[in-house]
Amino acid sequence: MPHHCFISFKKEDQKIVDKISELLDDEDIKNKSLDEWIDSDDLDYVMQVIREKYMSNTSVTIYVIGKHSSENEGFEDGYNKQSFVIRELQATLYDGKNNRRSGLLGVVLPVMYSSIYGGSYHCTECESDHNIVRMDDNVVIREFGQNYYLKPIKTGCRNVYNENGRYCVLVKYDDFIKDPNKYIDEAYDKTQEEIAKSVHWRDIEHDWEE
Repeated sequence: MPHHCFISFKKEDQKIVDKISELLDDEDIKNKSLDEWIDSDDLDYVMQVIREKYMSNTSVTIYVIGKHSSENEGFEDGYNKQSFVIRELQATLYDGKNNRRSGLLGVVLPVMYSSIYGGSYHCTECESDHNIVRMDDNVVIREFGQNYYLKPIKTGCRNVYNENGRYCVLVKYDDFIKDPNKYIDEAYDKTQEEIAKSVHWRDIEHDWEE
């Protein structure tokens, strides 16, 4: 069953977004990005406005992870250049009044492969191989990173995460374009799983809540 998707992206990645839109049915895509600040301290109201005006009838957000879409892109003249993407991901994850949480799918662009995927290493304590996937503020928006590494499995050597401990779904662009609906379905399915109850988000003051 096709899911209506919202695409969260930076304008520098517009060409890639156009290619993604071509892969999917136009009726299943919304990529009108948040373009004005909603001045309110009422989180329910802010999230409701974003959902109704920009993300209505969508159940999965595709977050395009490129060179310009990380938390640490920083401030310019007192303005946080990531404010709109942050709000879009918050509205995706927020489960409140008149707002049902959506699935969140991160599509990593080729330019970011080496920054995010660090290969693997052999752990001498558990004698297993662990994959290295970087999800810090230098590569993604915090809402995504905090909900990718969300609930670890306790082991004798370190905290290890598997798919049951992740809410966000991550995929390389080259894999995504081969079968986009597979990964969109995976992101939607997360909304029905137990891990959805552990999702984190920031409030209006940018503090983390659980």
